[in-house]
Amino acid sequence: MKDILIISNYFPPEMGAASNRIFQLAEGLSKNQNVSVICPLPNYPTGKVFKHYNTKETIDGIKINRLWVSPSVSKNKFVRLFSMLSFSFSIVWFFLWNKIPKTIIVNSPPLLVAFTSLFFLSYKKHTLILNVSDLWPKAGLELGAIKQGFSYRMLQKIERFNYNKADLILGQSEEILAHIRTIVPKTETLLYRNFPNFLPPKIEANNVGHLTKIKIVYAGLLGVAQGVLKLCKNLDYSKIEFHIYGSGAEEILIKNFINNNPELPITFHGSVSRKELHRELLKYDATIIPLLNRIYGSVPSKIFEYSRLGLPIIYFGGGEGESIVKDHKLGWVAEAGNYTALNDVISQLQRSDFDSDLKIQIQNTAIKNFDASEQLKVLNSYV
Repeated sequence: MKDILIISNYFPPEMGAASNRIFQLAEGLSKNQNVSVICPLPNYPTGKVFKHYNTKETIDGIKINRLWVSPSVSKNKFVRLFSMLSFSFSIVWFFLWNKIPKTIIVNSPPLLVAFTSLFFLSYKKHTLILNVSDLWPKAGLELGAIKQGFSYRMLQKIERFNYNKADLILGQSEEILAHIRTIVPKTETLLYRNFPNFLPPKIEANNVGHLTKIKIVYAGLLGVAQGVLKLCKNLDYSKIEFHIYGSGAEEILIKNFINNNPELPITFHGSVSRKELHRELLKYDATIIPLLNRIYGSVPSKIFEYSRLGLPIIYFGGGEGESIVKDHKLGWVAEAGNYTALNDVISQLQRSDFDSDLKIQIQNTAIKNFDASEQLKVLNSYV
């Protein structure tokens, strides 16, 4: 068994796709390897360190070291930069005082955290694996979070440095890998999607009524990229009711919108654990997966997770994610950013469309095509 260290900016007890993805990676590898993790003190997405956590603990055989960080959700770019640098400083300190395994998996973004790890480890004889979940700074530019200029050019240089120092690069999507190959064509790459590994629930036969509204749910981060507030403002509610689970930057704005528009059938349920969320989602007819803008390289992990639950998907984000939903017949798609097209798709849905046969078909497709264990076998052969 090899010793493997995973370096990640996100890890449980934090919620969200990034945290789930890294824990699942660590848990999967730990069945055949000795896995340890270094991550910041838990703080995402609140920007405040959680209470009741252990800085050092072992969960399911995974040794976890939570390092000091100065967390922040400030919109001030200098405050955010200091927050990222604080974890980078903690990583360097950890490297100086601890024995580091020969095989390292570094997660990116954030670019600076990955840069720090790769910079200090590349001069030693380590096998460096870079796990890329989003294409920064390109994604930041498309989101409007970053503007063209000196800062953007510096981030591009950091991105290139990171790719050049990696022995193997994992990408969450084909688009990510295609972009990376234009920069480092000789570096080995591997498609490693965020497939879930939970036991799929049994879908019970149901009698679908024709008089009630279609229950559509959004569950996840309430951030700028998802655009849930704009979705609330633009949905046609004549045939649907809309339920929201999650937390994030837009949470207060969404709550205020709901309070100011009590006639709209929108319900905000707040944030719940992943296990509880899975039980809750089974109550709904369909889920909507939106992106405010089409982001090159982005494939929301919700596609794989919610299809495993048998939940039909209304996909509103474009790109590779749209192709996956269409090709595997997981639900319906609408042109990214086109709310008229989205409402047109919803207007054509009937309550009778959401019977148990459809949900079983979607779940079976997900089980067959989105197999976490198979891609883990491939990764194990590399490490």
